[in-house]
Amino acid sequence: MKSTKKILSISVSIVLLACAVITAGQQPNSKRAHVVILSTTDMHGRVFPIDYYTNKYDNVGITKVATLIKEARKNDPDLLLVDSGDTIQGTPLEYFHNKRNNTPPDPMMLAMNALHYDSMTVGNHEYNFGLQVLEKARSEAKFPWLSANTYDEFGVGLAGAKPGELMTHYKPYLVKEIQGVRIGVLGLTTPGIPNWENKPNYAHLEFHETVSEAKKWVQLLRHDEKVDVVVIAMHMGIEEDLRTGIPNPSQVPNENAAIAIARQVPGVDVILMGHTHRPVNDLSVNGVLLTQANRWASHVARVDLYLEKDDRGSWHVIAKSASLIPVTEKTEIDSEIAKLGEPYDKETQAWLGRAIGESTEELTSQGCRFHDTAIIDLIQRVQLEAGKADVSMAACFNDRARIPKAAVTVRDIAGLYEYENTLVTLELTGQQLKDALEHSARYFKEYQPGKSLNDLVDTRIPGYNFDVAQGVTYDLDVTKPFGQRMLNLKFKGQPLSPTQKLRVVTNNYRVNGGGGFTMYKDAPVVNRSSAEVRELIIDWVEKNKTIPTQTDNNWRIVGAQ
Repeated sequence: MKSTKKILSISVSIVLLACAVITAGQQPNSKRAHVVILSTTDMHGRVFPIDYYTNKYDNVGITKVATLIKEARKNDPDLLLVDSGDTIQGTPLEYFHNKRNNTPPDPMMLAMNALHYDSMTVGNHEYNFGLQVLEKARSEAKFPWLSANTYDEFGVGLAGAKPGELMTHYKPYLVKEIQGVRIGVLGLTTPGIPNWENKPNYAHLEFHETVSEAKKWVQLLRHDEKVDVVVIAMHMGIEEDLRTGIPNPSQVPNENAAIAIARQVPGVDVILMGHTHRPVNDLSVNGVLLTQANRWASHVARVDLYLEKDDRGSWHVIAKSASLIPVTEKTEIDSEIAKLGEPYDKETQAWLGRAIGESTEELTSQGCRFHDTAIIDLIQRVQLEAGKADVSMAACFNDRARIPKAAVTVRDIAGLYEYENTLVTLELTGQQLKDALEHSARYFKEYQPGKSLNDLVDTRIPGYNFDVAQGVTYDLDVTKPFGQRMLNLKFKGQPLSPTQKLRVVTNNYRVNGGGGFTMYKDAPVVNRSSAEVRELIIDWVEKNKTIPTQTDNNWRIVGAQ
């Protein structure tokens, strides 16, 4: 009997010891750790895999990303999930919610709450619908919105501030412990917002330059918060051509700063980028790992960190890697997230499907940056009338836009103008207008004989930064040097004098400096509209019923085909 008890006692001791060893392997004092971080960015309101402008399947959306996230969590349940911004704008679904029925919770916040996001960095497009819409969406998130470089103007909303101290408007960072490793996530927002946004939409906020801000906050995270790893989730991207060091064109000052921060800010381990709508797989700069998950919920960026603890109990990153996980046609739609989005989709589709006019011909915007089109002429016509202007400047935002022959719906017109811009009418001189057109013509690279127009397009410059004019006639000669490409520029059939005054209507993005159109700065404002251009076009079609189908070919490109 005693022998049996002794054997049982030894057996229990062995089991307890084994359990202790197993448990010890799971405790923070383990000498190895593997931390997984998933990142999304620039989802721009893509809930479902659908292009609302064509009403066709599009292989994007958080309903698909959700499947990738949940699959990753099966193996790594304690992974960190963050987003780098531009989330509550970008689709008719979010537009309808923000402008026409803002009572329910924001659909993207509902989806991200259900997926247990840890944080979201604030992007510039969060401000498109104004602070009331922004703050409502922010209040509905069950995770913090981060931005360490966005401050309240001194004297505004500074309860608890010390004399002379500025307070960040959002939480600057998040600290989370995973497998005993303290991870600090610092949020940084592109400070270019005042160059694009109407001032009331960011009233009483300041956006500080990010390299100096990163230095300050990374030091705080390392020394005060005692974090083992610093991750920057930024709504900014790569600012230069890494082969040449030449800054990317069309940027406003400090718009992107990923490379500068990697080179100049000590203590950063990982940078999760956004804003530039580009996929970046696995890039190392000065020992810092950079990655970017493309746009529109088409990819998830995955970072794997491997750490080891030294004899003093400090963690050190011994290896790190990044990769992009694409959404594919085989990626299933997550039913939980789809159910949350269904009511929003239903009301959006009802709005988009409403017939408002007709067209006697099918119109497309194909080649809209190479020649005049009836679709862009329609936008120009609306802007000229609404802005009471002599000349209108507009860009082709969607080179896949289409107006069908027969009934025209809100969907068809909404697809012509994808952004929440408003109109501003300026008083410009002929020289300022020419300067704007010359700047726009930089969309085409320096001429090379034998190259086609497609070959001459500078792919570093977004197509939405190529403006064309209505109300004047001109030739754009791509064989000429920059600054000398505008030929035969005429107003009402007469050569345009450099000193002649014109009322020129364009959008608020341009007037604020978007796309580098600095010639508009400080020009007298004749008229400023609060109505969005998209709504103005819809209203015009509904009032006039028939879409003009002929172009006047007031501009043309010469020198290449």
